[in-house]
Amino acid sequence: MTTIPSMKLGLASYKDIIDIKRIKKLSGIKVSGKTVTIGATTKHSEVASSKDVKKAIPSLAALAEGIGDPQVRNRGTIGGSIANNDPAADYPSACIALNATIHTNNRSIVAEKFFTGMFETCLKSNEVIEAIEFSIPEKSSYQKLPNPASRYAIIGVYVAKHKTGINVGVTGAKSCVYNDKDLAGALTKNFSSSAIDNVKISSSGMNSIYIPLQITGKYGESFC
Repeated sequence: MTTIPSMKLGLASYKDIIDIKRIKKLSGIKVSGKTVTIGATTKHSEVASSKDVKKAIPSLAALAEGIGDPQVRNRGTIGGSIANNDPAADYPSACIALNATIHTNNRSIVAEKFFTGMFETCLKSNEVIEAIEFSIPEKSSYQKLPNPASRYAIIGVYVAKHKTGINVGVTGAKSCVYNDKDLAGALTKNFSSSAIDNVKISSSGMNSIYIPLQITGKYGESFC
């Protein structure tokens, strides 16, 4: 969904473009034990409507349902979104919160090491994302303040409680998705909405890339 628009805007240039949507093994959803594995070319609409995803991780299905508009949801893919790593995309926050592992044709990469910067990942030039494996949490929720036009997250927060701990994936706030350790620490002590009342969120580095389209500084801090 981003390749052609990026080329039209002069933001990207490619010698060759290869369509991989017909490679069957790159698509589909599988629930096995404690994980949900989604093929890279699985569309947002397929994630949103999947009974298996709704049962195992309902917050992930709800996230997919809130992406863009029907055209985007029926064309865009989970692998494309993660590989693009837009600072305001929804899926990266799910990857962080749900302890995701990104499987490529060469290796498996944990989410916290996969996303490296604005529109940047650790993918190498000879790698293709094949699937994303999410851990099924005990509890989870994703909430965002969407841009009214694009539906991208002005601020999006994905909270997931696992037996091993709590993750808080935050998107839209900075140049790259991140796990907010302060919020996670507060929720670990008391898993309730009141637990974060006294948590101080630093405005440092917030949304300098989206001026004036998104939000900055103290305004962004208030949403977190």
